Amino acid sequence: MSQPDEKIRETVREGYSQIAQVGSGCCGSSTPEKLAAGIGYSGEELKLLPEGANMGLSCGNPTAIANLKPGQVVLDLGSGGGFDVFIAAKRLGPDGRAIGVDMTAEMISKARVGIPKFTERTGLSNVEFRLGEIEHLPAADRSVDVVISNCVINLSPDKQQVWREIGRVLRPGGKACISDLALKKPLPEEVLKSAAALVSCVAGAVLIDETITMAKQAGLEDIEVTEKTYNVDVMVDCNDPIYKQVTEYLLEGTKISDYVVSVDVTAFKK
Repeated sequence: MSQPDEKIRETVREGYSQIAQVGSGCCGSSTPEKLAAGIGYSGEELKLLPEGANMGLSCGNPTAIANLKPGQVVLDLGSGGGFDVFIAAKRLGPDGRAIGVDMTAEMISKARVGIPKFTERTGLSNVEFRLGEIEHLPAADRSVDVVISNCVINLSPDKQQVWREIGRVLRPGGKACISDLALKKPLPEEVLKSAAALVSCVAGAVLIDETITMAKQAGLEDIEVTEKTYNVDVMVDCNDPIYKQVTEYLLEGTKISDYVVSVDVTAFKK
């Protein structure tokens, strides 16, 4: 990995280690529920979550587009406190498996603490969390039915490698369901240099066409992209200090949603 790429990785790792310790991210400690509700999570889903799993780090709801079925194996890239893993696990039932991967040890520890409470509330023991990088997933070839990810791939300095890994771990006929941020037009140079913009998922976003190309090169097909500008507005309206720092670098009279859109991406393994 090049030195600039490693610097990006360490910036992200440090930023999310701090978020794990504080206990909340994009929306601050008082409003993760507001964000989750605003982007499509139901009250019933949120009630089953262990304390601390929802840290306001979402930009979409990949479990809603995944059409999960009992007995499937689901892998969540950049699982954080386990938010989407726990929600997926409830849908998969006792014969399924929900696996979270995160490169931040503090996030993995935080997520694992929630497993007993999840089991107590649901009677399910079908969750695990693995420490690892999404560019080098700790999962076997063709071992996963559905890959999900929520506002994480944009953080990677090697997005094509992430998509290759998605293609590798998916079984034939398997599905990738990704919620992420994408660019509508290039960001101002000062935003791209901002560490806050990187940690908040803005600086690492790429154009939608680039995402489609990377998915195709990873051997995926039937790729569909749905834009959701509203999700970005909800994220910014949460008065998160990180987003406030980003807006300071925008051109006068513009807002983040002029440049960035939340997208749901679905694609299938051949």
